[in-house]
Amino acid sequence: MRLSFLFIAFTAIVFGCNPSKQEYDTIIRNGMIYDGNGGEPYKGDIGINADTIAFIGDLSKASAKNEVDAKGNAVAPGFINMMGHSEESLIQDGRGQSDIRQGVTTEIFCESSMGPLNAKTKKQVQEGQGDIKYKVEWNTLGEYMNFLEKKGISPNIASFIGTDVARVYVLGEDNIAPSPAQLDSMKLLVRQAMEEGALGVSDALIYPPATFAKTDELIALSKEASKYGGTYSSHMRSEGNKLWEAVEELITISKEANIPAEIHHLKAAGKDNWFKMDSVIKRVERARKEGLDVAADMYTYVAGATGMTSAFPPTLQDGGFGKLRERLMDPKIRKEMVKAMNTDAIDWENLYYGAGGAEHVLLLGFKQDSLKKFTGKTLAEVAKIRGTSPEETAMDLIVQDSTRVGVAYFLMSEENVKKQVSLPWVSFGSDEASYTTEGVFLKSNAHPRAYGNFARVLGKYTRDEKLMSLQEAIRKLANLPSKHLKLQKRGELKVGNYADIVIFDSAKVKDNATFDKPHQYSEGMIDVFVNGVVVLKDGEHTDARPGRFVKGPGYKMNN
Repeated sequence: MRLSFLFIAFTAIVFGCNPSKQEYDTIIRNGMIYDGNGGEPYKGDIGINADTIAFIGDLSKASAKNEVDAKGNAVAPGFINMMGHSEESLIQDGRGQSDIRQGVTTEIFCESSMGPLNAKTKKQVQEGQGDIKYKVEWNTLGEYMNFLEKKGISPNIASFIGTDVARVYVLGEDNIAPSPAQLDSMKLLVRQAMEEGALGVSDALIYPPATFAKTDELIALSKEASKYGGTYSSHMRSEGNKLWEAVEELITISKEANIPAEIHHLKAAGKDNWFKMDSVIKRVERARKEGLDVAADMYTYVAGATGMTSAFPPTLQDGGFGKLRERLMDPKIRKEMVKAMNTDAIDWENLYYGAGGAEHVLLLGFKQDSLKKFTGKTLAEVAKIRGTSPEETAMDLIVQDSTRVGVAYFLMSEENVKKQVSLPWVSFGSDEASYTTEGVFLKSNAHPRAYGNFARVLGKYTRDEKLMSLQEAIRKLANLPSKHLKLQKRGELKVGNYADIVIFDSAKVKDNATFDKPHQYSEGMIDVFVNGVVVLKDGEHTDARPGRFVKGPGYKMNN
């Protein structure tokens, strides 16, 4: 009799805890599940409780408060924008629609960072704002990230600390090397940021003042990040004439600092350098075989976007943008710069020359309302309108706008884009902000990658051109960046992981943004969940803002 009672009790416990019969907050039914590991998809259901994936399998006998019928469409882990720049756009509009509508659930901030700031740099950030206006209410990187989360955002966010930010905090914007004591101060800033949750250290070595840092300085800062399990990421010192040397520098930093490394927006810029991509791929793969954790990300377009100031030597910006602007008003220096702009420079990255001249430089945005009429025109077109040479026009626009002037340079080859897109160690990043097709965002032209980079991977390169399988594309969009950055419980559909989930129609996913009309959402994404909350339902934003500050491996709770 006692045995029978125990059997009945055991049976009740087993069936009472049977996950397939429980009630969930949300059940996604009838999905074709791509778990993010690159394996074959399978039909199944997903049960979500609170912010977590609670069950994957057959939930035909279970119920939920919220039921979603995937109708056989792809169900995948949320995508990670490995190189995003939504630091300001999410302050303006926390919905991040241009990315959410492509399935991006986590934004990675890199190259530079929004902290730490001292009194001087805080003032510079406040006064240097363009169309998006905000009060700088933070000092440290962690404070900024917490500010953004508290404000309310749809995607998750994570950030590196910029080596340039640490440098400017201690040294200012001059082209000088730090003393041992100054370097110690920079290291302390890195340690503090890592303990606040930074992913590692990041730089953009093509731009002043980051370009003033020598390799030994970068190794020293990377060693501090390495102690916390961080990563080193870089917009390398050259993507053109010295591309090979730049890759070697990154590999050296990775090896000497014992730190994983990420090449941002991998490319060979300038027609004369396109042939170098094959050897760059071989060099990275050799480093990986030797045990170095070196990876890369890319955007799926042949044009990059940056400042018109990249047409001038970095030394012109020694002391900061204000000094550059002063120098561009000096007749003697202007004459020298006309020559410099048309020189295939070896000691700096001349993007104007690499693009092939003014016809291949597209103007994207201005701060001054009087200049916004030139948005969407090429530098050659504006030069003709103004009756000045392209070189004079470029200098005049920078001086008159008092900004670096946002432009797109057409630098890359489609052949190389196709080579890179299927590499197993290459993830994807927009190198752009996340926008909404309204309000202040329409005052400037975005690069179409802001609206189409991830949809383009799934549609153009996976479905249409068949450069990789859909399961491999999803792995590279989600699991690869998550593992490389050591993000916890993200990037994979797995019980216990956070419920960052996307549902999309693989036959219909498509990018629509163009350089002529960039503010156009992609299509094909149906539902998007962030931390278990639906932010996109039937292709429309719900206005939910469950995004969180995702901390790096060195985060200390009591910081």
